[in-house]
Amino acid sequence: MSRAPRAAGARRDWGDDDSAAPILHVDMDAFFASVELLDHPELVGRPVIVGGTEGRGVVSAATYEARAYGVASAMPMAEAMRRCPQAVVLPVRHRHYSQVSRAVMGILGEVTPLLEKVSVDEAFLDVAGSRRRMGSPTAIGRWIRREIRDRLGLPASVGIASTKFVAKLASSHAKPDGLLLIPATATQDFLDLLPVGAMWGVGAKSEAALARWGITDVRALAVTDTRTLTRILGPSAAHHLSALSHGIDPRPVSPSREEKSVGTESTFFDLLHDRDHARRVLLDQCHQCAARLRAGDLRARVVVLKARGADFTTVTRSRTLAEPTDLARDVWQTIESLFEALPAPSGGYRLLGVRCEGLSRGDDGVQLLLDDDSRRGAPERAADEVRRRWGAGAVAPASLLRRPVSGR
Repeated sequence: MSRAPRAAGARRDWGDDDSAAPILHVDMDAFFASVELLDHPELVGRPVIVGGTEGRGVVSAATYEARAYGVASAMPMAEAMRRCPQAVVLPVRHRHYSQVSRAVMGILGEVTPLLEKVSVDEAFLDVAGSRRRMGSPTAIGRWIRREIRDRLGLPASVGIASTKFVAKLASSHAKPDGLLLIPATATQDFLDLLPVGAMWGVGAKSEAALARWGITDVRALAVTDTRTLTRILGPSAAHHLSALSHGIDPRPVSPSREEKSVGTESTFFDLLHDRDHARRVLLDQCHQCAARLRAGDLRARVVVLKARGADFTTVTRSRTLAEPTDLARDVWQTIESLFEALPAPSGGYRLLGVRCEGLSRGDDGVQLLLDDDSRRGAPERAADEVRRRWGAGAVAPASLLRRPVSGR
C-alpha cells in the first residue's frame, strides 16, 4: 500500500475528458486498518496500528491518524510506538483480510472480466468494454467506490488514466478515499509535476544518482536523452524510465498472470526456540503450498526454505527435485532435509517460510518415473475434497494436531 510522493498541485483539475482513459487502478485505503475499524467502530478517528503486539514485528498497516505521526508500513513496531505511543495496536488477521479482499474483487468483477489483481488490496481494470453498459470510466470509478462503501463499509481510491502506470499514480494521489482522472491529453502535464522518486524502478540509489546530474523531477527526466541516462543508470533502466517519463506504458491489463512461485511464510512475534515446533510450522506450510499447487493444476521442481533469526539475518536454501510434484510429502521430505542441515539461530526463529518454484502445468507432458504410482497422491487429493466440502479445518496431518501453529 505504498504511495507515490505527492507533487504540489497534483490534485488540480485535469479536465473531464476520459474518452481515452479506460484503465482504472483501485486501491483500498489503509486496507488492513480499515477492515479492523469495521469490527472496532469505537476506534474511528484514533491512531490505529495493525502489526506485531508488545512492540515486536513490523507495521502491516496504519490509519491516517497514525501516519500523521510518521508511522509507515514495514516500520519496526518499536519505532512506530516511539513515534505514536498513544496508538491502539491490533494483531494481524490475514485470513480475515483475504475474505474481505475476495468480496472487493467480486465487486470489481461485476464491472469487467479484464481485471488484474495485483495484491489483496489493489487491482487494475480495463473498462473499455464496459462503457455502453455502465457509462464513462469516471462514472464507473464512482460506481466502484460507492458499491465498496455501501456493501462493505470500506473506503477505496480510484485512479483513471490511459495506462496502468499513470492510473496507479493517480490513485495514490487520490488518497484518501478519492478519485482522480488523468486524461490522456494531460498525462505529460501531470507527470512533469512529480519527483523522480515517484517513478517505478527509481529507488534511493537511483534517485541519488539522478540528483547528482540535476535530475530531480520527471520534467527534467523526460528531456534527458537516453544516452545520458544510460551513463547514469545503465541501458535497461534508462530506456524504461525514459518511456515512463513520457507516459508510455504498453502493458495491458492481464486477468490471468502466470504464477512464478507458490509460497507462504510465518513471522513470529514471540521468537520461536522450540525446534520441534518449527518443524510443525514448516510441515503445515508444505501442506499449504502443495494444496495451492493442486488447486492451480501446477507442479513444482524447486523447493525453497527460508529462515530468519532474531538478529534479522535471513538464510535461504533450495533444492531441485528429480521430478516436479504437487504433493506435500515430497515438498516436506526436501524441506525437512534442508532444515536439519541448517544451524539453529542462537536467538530463535523470527520467520520461517516455504516456497515452491520452477512451476509447470499438470498437462505439460511431464515425464513420469517408470515406478511412479498414481495412488501415492490419493490421500492428499482426498483431503482436498474433504476440505472443499467441510472447510479448511476438517482434516489435517496428525502431527499438526498436537499444538496450534503460530505466526501470521
